[in-house]
Amino acid sequence: MSPHTLSEGVRGYLAPLAQGALNLLFPPRCAGCDSFGSRFCRSCQAQVEPLLPPICRRCGRPNPPASVCPTCRRSVSDLSSIRSASLLDEPLRSAIHDFKYRGARELAGPLASLLLACWNRSHLSGDALVPVALHQRRRRERGYNQAALLARELGKRLDCPVMEGALRRDRETLPQVGLDARRRRENVTGAFCCTLGAVRELHIMLVDDVCTSGATLEACAAALRGDGQAASVRALTVARARGLDDRTTSATR
Repeated sequence: MSPHTLSEGVRGYLAPLAQGALNLLFPPRCAGCDSFGSRFCRSCQAQVEPLLPPICRRCGRPNPPASVCPTCRRSVSDLSSIRSASLLDEPLRSAIHDFKYRGARELAGPLASLLLACWNRSHLSGDALVPVALHQRRRRERGYNQAALLARELGKRLDCPVMEGALRRDRETLPQVGLDARRRRENVTGAFCCTLGAVRELHIMLVDDVCTSGATLEACAAALRGDGQAASVRALTVARARGLDDRTTSATR
């Protein structure tokens, strides 16, 4: 085990203890309604509406003109499908933002519950879960990879293995927010590599917080299918942005 991996493991063990102590001194506020008691209260969780059909069979966009949207009909992808638990609306938007940028690791639990509900109603399956990778510098700055936290929580609920080291983000990219669909694809093309031969011939489920254009997920799938020779790659995210014009938050990919 490398010193870096050991350090991350120690931080992962101590973080819940430290958070519990802080909660006693400073009771948490809900990311959605700012009430005391939890980081995402039951009332706000109940407002999160599931993303239900009609959706594109491949990319998961809502309300396509046919079972497969025009964009997917014109393109070829290593990513078989994308499913999202809900649209990126309030109060879920605020919860994801706090989870991703404000150190609210404890939101991994309720957000993973949304993933589990989507998994069950969409009749998903997979041999292993793989979180979308963060670049090393960004992970150090944030202290964690939010996609890895989600994958761990979902893996526990499904009793499904999580392969956190399967992807590595070798090239640091510009933030995707503010870029159109073409520039998003160019920004992340070739940014990832598969580091584990163990994904060979496995059916992989990518896990992430938000899907906007799907460019990041497609770049991950290309690495898993190409370098790793995975049998198939699908993706599951907590939220789906309504479109590339939906730029009121930075919690998008």
